[in-house]
Amino acid sequence: MNATMRRRVVVSALTLSLAAPLAACGSDHQEAPEGKDHIGLLLPENKSTRYENFDRRIISRRIASLCLECKVDYGNAESSAETQRTQFESLVKKGVKVIVLDPVDARAAKDWVDSAARQGVQVVAYDRLAEGNVAAYVSYDNDKIGRLQGEGILTALGSRAATADVVMFNGSPGDPNAPSFKKGAHAVLDGKVHKVVYEKDVPEWSEATAKKDMTDVINSRGPHGFDAVYSANDGMAGGIAAALKAGGVKNVPVGGQDAELPALQRLLDGTQAFTVYKEVRPEAETAAEIAFRLLRGQSIASLTSTTAASTSKSGIPAKLFNATLVTKANLKDTVVQNGAVRADLLCTPAVAAECSSLGIQ
Repeated sequence: MNATMRRRVVVSALTLSLAAPLAACGSDHQEAPEGKDHIGLLLPENKSTRYENFDRRIISRRIASLCLECKVDYGNAESSAETQRTQFESLVKKGVKVIVLDPVDARAAKDWVDSAARQGVQVVAYDRLAEGNVAAYVSYDNDKIGRLQGEGILTALGSRAATADVVMFNGSPGDPNAPSFKKGAHAVLDGKVHKVVYEKDVPEWSEATAKKDMTDVINSRGPHGFDAVYSANDGMAGGIAAALKAGGVKNVPVGGQDAELPALQRLLDGTQAFTVYKEVRPEAETAAEIAFRLLRGQSIASLTSTTAASTSKSGIPAKLFNATLVTKANLKDTVVQNGAVRADLLCTPAVAAECSSLGIQ
């Protein structure tokens, strides 16, 4: 072999030896899961203003503050369990290993959650406890919220409570929190009011359905045929308040939940007696941090002070926050003081006088 040929052999061998690790690196990069630094966030609907305006933003910002390289893959199911299933399975296929899930239908989610868990995907159930093998749960103590709502009804009725007939509009049958709200409310109301004369679980927490059903109650029982209305959330309370106004019904307290802006304005004008304030920030930030720790294989013990149980799994690490009953009297010292609502947005001309009387500016 002459010198020229030897040089060609050496150069060829060197080229192959350099190319081999480069090819291997390229192969590793291609095989790495696309979603390995991604956290999925799936919220259930956009009828309630909180999800788009608060939960999504707070969770995304908290994850960004914890992990510069992390990306949040977001989806809103717009009240469709089937849409949420498609979104969830798309995240799993992409390689996302942690998903924060607020289920449209907790029972329907079981099969996807279990399938994902078998593939190494950890699910943080958020606000509503999904069925299946979830890794953690972050929410509020929903039984206590129902009790707060029941107490709100009794307080609003005052001395009339013992003889009062109450109408109850409960949450959506597919929402795992709804039975807890109902149970808590009944625990307080039963035996303290005269009777629950009408009760219905409202699919999808529909404001329109609650308005129609309230109108039917007014038509069947008359404007004096009931003394208070329990509404499991503020959205439905808006429909109920509209039906009461259209029916000429006055001095009937209505209670809700979520401290939404229209509900707070109804507290001011007297068409809603109370709401329940669940501060979104601590709930959302805790869910974000749990998701990040799970993604990095870190312990979540310091963030989960209790456990929860669904019908399919017990001993789920959980963090459950307490809520606050809000009335016109303490509105300033709760939601306004905490920055949950801006005074300039709250105090429209229609309720400016009430704001002034409360010292809200």
